[in-house]
Amino acid sequence: MKDNFFIIHGSFSSPFSNWIPWLEDFIKTDGYDVYVPHFPAGVGFQNYDNWSKLLKYYYDLGLIRENTTIIAHSIAPVFISKFLIENNIKVKKIISVCGFNNYFGINEEYDSVNKTMYIDESKLSNLKKCCDNIICFYSDNDPYVKYEAEQKFADIVATKQILIPNSGHINSESGYDTFEDIATYLY
Repeated sequence: MKDNFFIIHGSFSSPFSNWIPWLEDFIKTDGYDVYVPHFPAGVGFQNYDNWSKLLKYYYDLGLIRENTTIIAHSIAPVFISKFLIENNIKVKKIISVCGFNNYFGINEEYDSVNKTMYIDESKLSNLKKCCDNIICFYSDNDPYVKYEAEQKFADIVATKQILIPNSGHINSESGYDTFEDIATYLY
């Protein structure tokens, strides 16, 4: 079976935001299948149970497998971590962009939807049993998540860390409608 890709958006976001459409087109141009689920967003809709039900659907179809690369932004890296660990699913590669765990202080709405995604830190290192190639991109001036929280997440899970100085939340707001740095690590 040929490699495939999943791109997972963050809180209050969609498959049509930030660098996600650009990356989807970039990967498809190389002939790969790319799945970009539209997860429920917003207070009352976004939570671990709702997101995991949707991702489980893709898994049950046989689309998440040992030759799958998952690219995840913001809250999505810890969601993916928790999902893979709880379901004992192995994948080829995980690329985390501004991932974090157990961080509060963005604002009340974000904190309320993000908290169900978090995982006990003692379990987070088990992600390496699900994937042995985990790349974490993060920034030193993210306006939403403190640098220390992103670095701590990367320190626990990453096999490779890439700090991009002064890149904000690595989203459209900080000038990332494209994300060419990530292309080097896709294949």
